[in-house]
Amino acid sequence: MSIASRLTAAALLSGLMAGSAFAQTPPCGGDLNTFLQGVKAEAVKNGASVEAADKALAGAQIDQKVLARDRAQGVFKQTFTEFSSRTVSKGRLDQGKKKLQEYANVFARAEKDYGVAPGVIAAFWAMETDFGAFQGDFNTRNALVTLAHDCRRPELFRPQLLALITMVQHGDLDPATNTGAWAGEIGQVQMLPKDIVAFGVDGDGDGHVALKTSAPDAIMTAGRFIQHLGFKRGEPWIQEVTVPDNLPWEKSGFDSGMTAGDWFKLGVKPRDGNTKFANLEGELVLPQGRKGPAFITYPNFGIYLEWNKSFIYTTSAAYFATRLEGAEPYLKGDPEPGLNDVQMKELQTKLKAKGYDVGDIDGILGGGTRDAVQKEQLKHNMPADGWPTPALLAAL
Repeated sequence: MSIASRLTAAALLSGLMAGSAFAQTPPCGGDLNTFLQGVKAEAVKNGASVEAADKALAGAQIDQKVLARDRAQGVFKQTFTEFSSRTVSKGRLDQGKKKLQEYANVFARAEKDYGVAPGVIAAFWAMETDFGAFQGDFNTRNALVTLAHDCRRPELFRPQLLALITMVQHGDLDPATNTGAWAGEIGQVQMLPKDIVAFGVDGDGDGHVALKTSAPDAIMTAGRFIQHLGFKRGEPWIQEVTVPDNLPWEKSGFDSGMTAGDWFKLGVKPRDGNTKFANLEGELVLPQGRKGPAFITYPNFGIYLEWNKSFIYTTSAAYFATRLEGAEPYLKGDPEPGLNDVQMKELQTKLKAKGYDVGDIDGILGGGTRDAVQKEQLKHNMPADGWPTPALLAAL
């Protein structure tokens, strides 16, 4: 998954990037002790005790491994069928069903309080840490100090470091021993300190929010956070469909302006037969083109794009949630062969030369590249399903 996209989403949601956030970049770099004194002063000014700030920052160090991860992070280049087959495995599904039974009362409480279906929370729990088994081994305090001190993105990480001090003051985190992801995410559902402070829930009633060790805390906090991202009670998020041979493929993807019912009228059919949400906005999503798996995404799918900007991760996580809620395995179909890494970079180079905004030439089939592919497919009288093929590359 892309930590950078998670941080971007979190910053947008918490207002870090709004208004004056970019107008004045937080202080960064220079002597570490001077930097830490500045963080302490800001924390105390914001209401933290001197004792909490001292405890949180005592012994803080720059972690070169964190900087290396930050510089080297990349997005996986697997197809949807490859990635989802690995992440939505039988073992994970079996374990997920056991967790749903083991914590049935907690999941029911989360659904009652926040309107989030149990499968949605459980799927994120599985995707992020394998239900708490792999939470990361970077010291959280040092990771956040490192990234806040580094001058690449201090506007993202300094507020997270200040939130960590708040967690220390609440007695919810030991800065000397707490570990997590390299970018400062903590616990079984991998949340950033600022979001934990804002949305943390004491699910087990012990007076603390301990997302690393308490499954009830993690479940309830995830439910509250997902509600905040915009999840609407009782509505679907993704639904597998079958598609006819002929459709206005150029309307597939996002921002079509169509409802699910519009697609149903064109011959798109839900595999579960449920058409009761036909009036909702619905996007036809074809991760590997018109001959591969096909889904209708509903407004609730937006919370996945807020959680992680990677299309393959979000589609896999949403599909995982439907499986935990009882859906059948998707039909793999027979997708047309795609492009390898060298070919994808060649495609992006050609598209960029034509004036399309495809971002970096990185071999990643992101939103900009998909949009450009659809436009070129239309120009060349090809089905505009957004899936780049060797035939399209040869035509450019």
